[in-house]
Amino acid sequence: MYVYNYNQPRPNEKGTERMVITDIKVRKLFDEGPMKAIVSVTFDDQLALHDIKVISVRDKNFIVMPSRKNPDGTYRDIVHPINADFRSHLEEEVIRAYEEELARAAADRETELLAESEAEPANV
Repeated sequence: MYVYNYNQPRPNEKGTERMVITDIKVRKLFDEGPMKAIVSVTFDDQLALHDIKVISVRDKNFIVMPSRKNPDGTYRDIVHPINADFRSHLEEEVIRAYEEELARAAADRETELLAESEAEPANV
């Protein structure tokens, strides 16, 4: 699991401070299908947002906020950014954390394969 600590306040487009992303955890990675990861984000060390999905379509990654299914079959976000600036910031940071975790997982797999190949007895 990847833990990303991001602790620098940044002003939004109005010049006021926006919520600070203080932690990003990549909870689960998926190899198959368009959903690639499930992520949790902590804001200001006080608010946790779970079940953000990283989706990949046509080699483009984007995030989908947690949602619930309505009786008519449509979905509605449970929580979402209220402006484009913060949504863009959140998406950039979540995708960065996902890509770093993906690289870490690939390196771990490579290390495991190397260890397994070294542990196999040579056929002499």
